[in-house]
Amino acid sequence: MITIDANLFLWLFCPMRGYRIKIYGEDAVYHCISRTVNGERLFDEDSKEMLRRQIWKIADYCGVTILTYAVMDNHFHVLVKVPKKAPVDDAELLRRYRLLYPEPTRFKGASLAVVEAQLKAGGAGAEAWRRQQLALMNDVSAFMKLLKQRFTIWFNKTHSRYGTLWSERFKSVLVQPTGRVVRTMAAYIDLNPVRAGLVEDPKDYRFCGYGEAVAGRNKARDGIMLVVGEEYARTWKCAHDGYYRPMLMGSGVQPRAGKARVPEKLFEETLRAKGKLPLETVLRCRIRYFTEGVVLGSRDFVAKQLTLYCRKAGLRRRKLPRTLPPVCDWGSADANDISIMRMPRKRAPG
Repeated sequence: MITIDANLFLWLFCPMRGYRIKIYGEDAVYHCISRTVNGERLFDEDSKEMLRRQIWKIADYCGVTILTYAVMDNHFHVLVKVPKKAPVDDAELLRRYRLLYPEPTRFKGASLAVVEAQLKAGGAGAEAWRRQQLALMNDVSAFMKLLKQRFTIWFNKTHSRYGTLWSERFKSVLVQPTGRVVRTMAAYIDLNPVRAGLVEDPKDYRFCGYGEAVAGRNKARDGIMLVVGEEYARTWKCAHDGYYRPMLMGSGVQPRAGKARVPEKLFEETLRAKGKLPLETVLRCRIRYFTEGVVLGSRDFVAKQLTLYCRKAGLRRRKLPRTLPPVCDWGSADANDISIMRMPRKRAPG
């Protein structure tokens, strides 16, 4: 009998997405990705800065935590922790609401004054307003929808354009919220500008979580410290110097000229040759498991989510976990035990 290490990476792939896999009743972490229509490189420095600001602002409103993110020329990644639903008092609801409308408009200013009065009186209108606000909180779908909608409004107005900005509904990968899995996913996201050839060191890219953290922004540092975990992250210096930066850059924590990017097909070529690569090199390759899958985590974590999904969607489990290709040490004692799962198909009619 093979003993499976608790840190194994398994992934669940769904080529035809139906229900989005989400966790309810407990904290969850998601890697979300959204691309521009036709993959057009629409985002200049000003657009990236506005999207960066909107990511933090909408996260605050929705009551979710940004662990890290990366804004690129034609897409963005965000690793977000969504806590389970919890009561939110009226003072906090009003604070969050004002984040979206810091300068009252003719309609919203009057509306907010009415709401504040109704909240004090405890009327039916106030209760309806509470329900409306709470529906947008502690939910990854609501967070991404609001973020994309508000940024689209700004972008179209600023660039005198109209119509859709995003190519499709956002992709999401449910990530095991603790341990090596979420750390590796965070590192993969922060290395996006390195893979794109924009910088040799992600600290030099100000539109990613790591770049913001190194520049001293406390919220960005808090996100990475949550990713690293309490055992390594008693202070930012411990989390950064002792764990996260070596994970990004390898054993030599300074970038080497010409070594930031790796050949596009290196991962596939190494896989075919049954070879091995250092993890920091693999993270500089484009890895479809981190963007095209729907669940990433240990065997027990992925199996549980698959069971819940099948129950909800009326699907039949037909395939067992398979291993992620052992092209590197993904974090398990034995890389050959790292597993993969694909989404089962729907039952045939009748």
